[in-house]
Amino acid sequence: MNLSVVALTFGLMFLAEFPDKTMIATVILSSRYRPWPVWAGAASAFVVHAGIAVVAGALLARLPHRVVEAVTAGLFGLGALYLLLKRETTEYAEGEGEAAKVHDARRVALAAFGVIFVGEFGDLTQILAANLAAKYHQPLSVFVGAALGLATVSAVGVIGGRAVIRIIPLTVVRKTAGVLLAALCAYSVTSAVRG
Repeated sequence: MNLSVVALTFGLMFLAEFPDKTMIATVILSSRYRPWPVWAGAASAFVVHAGIAVVAGALLARLPHRVVEAVTAGLFGLGALYLLLKRETTEYAEGEGEAAKVHDARRVALAAFGVIFVGEFGDLTQILAANLAAKYHQPLSVFVGAALGLATVSAVGVIGGRAVIRIIPLTVVRKTAGVLLAALCAYSVTSAVRG
């Protein structure tokens, strides 16, 4: 296992997911229900998604190097644009909408799992994890970093998400993650050109 890849993946997942609608849904669910089942359900769904993404990335990694670099550059670039251009009010409204679907407190963990599982399909962090697995050829390291990063974001959301959002505006987190993805895009373009 490559600890540098774990750390990079952890940081990128944390920054990319923190301002996302599923983290906001976790914050809202935990404000309505007991935090532990919300976190267990959300973290479990994130781990499943990390696994799916890493398998997709491992398949992508079988392509020629230039193709992998070009695809990852394009996806990093799209992710950067998404983070830099999408409005926070849209993410917050979508997160509230996902959380509002939960009505039975006895099924909070399953509901949290379902909200996150459905909300994360094709989401930026899933695509990012697949890209990282393809780029670094370290599926286990990417899986560990992604799973830990996403589970940590859900823990932050459950424990004190509303307070954290007041201290660190989501816009700052989103823009920081967007700049990091833009840098990864530039690096991937350079790698593809060098061949």
